[in-house]
Amino acid sequence: MKNKELRKTAKALMAGDKGLLAMDESTETCNKRFIAAGIPTTIEYRRAYRELIVTTPDLGKCLSGAILFDETIYQATKDGVLFIDILKDAGIIPGIKVDEGTVDLANFPGEKVTLGLDNLRARLTKYYELGARFAKWRAVIKIDKGIPTRGSIETNMQDLARYAALCQEAGIVPIVEPEVLMDGDHSIKKCFKVTEKVLHTLFKQLALQRVDLRGLILKPNMVLPGNESEKQVSVDKVAKATVTCLLKTVPATVPGIAFLSGGQSPELATAHLNAMHVKYDKKMPWALTFSFSRAIQQPALDIWKGKDENVKAAQKLLFERASLDNIARRGKYTTDMEKEVTAS
Repeated sequence: MKNKELRKTAKALMAGDKGLLAMDESTETCNKRFIAAGIPTTIEYRRAYRELIVTTPDLGKCLSGAILFDETIYQATKDGVLFIDILKDAGIIPGIKVDEGTVDLANFPGEKVTLGLDNLRARLTKYYELGARFAKWRAVIKIDKGIPTRGSIETNMQDLARYAALCQEAGIVPIVEPEVLMDGDHSIKKCFKVTEKVLHTLFKQLALQRVDLRGLILKPNMVLPGNESEKQVSVDKVAKATVTCLLKTVPATVPGIAFLSGGQSPELATAHLNAMHVKYDKKMPWALTFSFSRAIQQPALDIWKGKDENVKAAQKLLFERASLDNIARRGKYTTDMEKEVTAS
């Protein structure tokens, strides 16, 4: 019975041209972005910002799901309406980030491991009762001299698989996020090789943990050169490398793939997603969409600046940014559309 529910939820999250909004920033990450925008780092401003997001008119036309943070899932509007209820009323499936961030991996200098497996079963039960129907866990893989190591990859992918198994036990669709960071000066070829190894290892571990692939969603990085690399490549080359890597590693039984933006600009993240659909839409056995955070939120945050009088303008830009990603999922996006957003 749970498997049937999981598959139904996963299918709904991948439906049409919609995508996911990752509004699951930790308090620390949210505060960093507030400081950069000149916004006070208080719980009330964080609440107000998240109210701005969830009350954006017509957001359900763009999004099938929204990933919340533990603080956010309990929050409400100034009028006392729970955010999670607003999302459900808009036809947006609520999700929850359940990992607890990364720490240094013992004996592996420069590499990280994600915390949060302790008491995860109990937390998932609580989140399901609150209305969350999917969850997210992020593992971080860095490319540098001598890393990532096999030990780091194996540890992080095993933890992702254990998390996924616990989610499915609770009736919650797991989003598995093995992020190969774009930080560094590595080439796109190196990113391809590492991403391929990471995904092969992930699906091996998922099989060992008996995870139902039809009831999960993959949230990977795109295959990109490092952001400090002197050899940046075209949008089409990123699309080709990314889809080729996914076709080599992701089973056709997986219902959908939702990309993280990973620090790309909003325009580039959208353009890359669009190019994949233009060139490879008929070759892909799974749905391919977005699960962006900064690439949707940052322009709106820069306009809002914590001021009530800027809420409507920020919401308009948030909706327009998400709408462009919908268009990219259909393979109909053009860079000229960015001019219209800038002008408005």
